[in-house]
Amino acid sequence: METNLPEHEPSYNYQPVLLASILMAAAGWAGLYLLLTRTLPTVIPRWVFFFLLVLASSGTSLPFLWLLHRRFNTNPFSPGLLHRQSLEFSLAVTILTWLQINRTFSLTLALVISVGMILLESLLQRLKRTSRRGK
Repeated sequence: METNLPEHEPSYNYQPVLLASILMAAAGWAGLYLLLTRTLPTVIPRWVFFFLLVLASSGTSLPFLWLLHRRFNTNPFSPGLLHRQSLEFSLAVTILTWLQINRTFSLTLALVISVGMILLESLLQRLKRTSRRGK
């Protein structure tokens, strides 16, 4: 006999996520400061720069994404969603920084990359919904 009781919504603990974002942002920004003030722009420091930029922008954007989801999202959201979206944001920031270093950055290209990231996220959300519906 099946009952039509509503399924319990999962509750997530976001404190470890926010603590990790603080650590990521602090390590990324401190590393960027040290890298920019104490090294020459050769090949290895340039790759370290991009790694630290990903770390800093991901850690910085994660609490803002959490606030946006908490304010505007009515459904529960997982910490994995926050991590994925913060990494997508930091990937866009890193790509745009790389384009600026190469002197190929433009507002049109920034908008195209931003729309592409938004479309990628909506595609991932749709794939996740359809895979859950099939179970």
